[in-house]
Amino acid sequence: MEIRLDGRTALVTGGSRGLGRAVALRFAASGARVAIAARRPDVLEETRREVEAVARAEVVAVPFDATDAAGFGVAHDAVVAALGPVDILVNNAGTRAASPFLEVDDAAWQTDLDLKLHAAIRMSRLVLPGMRDRGWGRILNTLAIQGKAPPPNSSPTSVSRAAGLALTKVLAHEFGPYGITVNALPVGLIESDQINEGMASQSGALERARKRIPAGRLGKAEEFAALACFLASDGAAFINGVAINVDGGMSPVP
Repeated sequence: MEIRLDGRTALVTGGSRGLGRAVALRFAASGARVAIAARRPDVLEETRREVEAVARAEVVAVPFDATDAAGFGVAHDAVVAALGPVDILVNNAGTRAASPFLEVDDAAWQTDLDLKLHAAIRMSRLVLPGMRDRGWGRILNTLAIQGKAPPPNSSPTSVSRAAGLALTKVLAHEFGPYGITVNALPVGLIESDQINEGMASQSGALERARKRIPAGRLGKAEEFAALACFLASDGAAFINGVAINVDGGMSPVP
């Protein structure tokens, strides 16, 4: 099934690598104008060139630190100036942070909440008024399956991701009447730089991980991007306020 996003402007935070890069590539190939935002200008520019190579519309890169509250308005305004109002927002900024509860200090809690929860709140707050006025919008929140079923030693990520689930539901209820859908994509183990680096130092970690996944393998970033593209399209207009696991059946909570 071909999914088209022609005429839409999409902003993908955490867009320079991994899931964000895959989403940006898929959106651009589907006709959307795409802005990718991330911290490292050199990596961001490299990815922008990759996305531009498959794009059917404009692509821009916006340097952006999701932990810096002052930078959200600047980044949003840069996207609007280059591509027009944001129709599709993918809140994808994040990194793995999981430790025993007593080892997580206040600074680690604050950093994780800023990166994964407050960033989604701040950028959503900027794009939602325009979406509401135009009567159309899509917000997708990248989460983790630990937010649905938190295991031990998973703070602070499991807590910030659970809050992301609540945020998704709140926004879906408030803005659904305006033609806006807000959905979440909790991920399991997806092939990425982050996963590979995290398991590289642990002998046999990758094989043990595969055994925990009913599908028998890690997921691919392109599979995540395919679902994101559908949820961002007109065809998903009646899918709102849900969290669809992208995990090969790994989570005990659907």
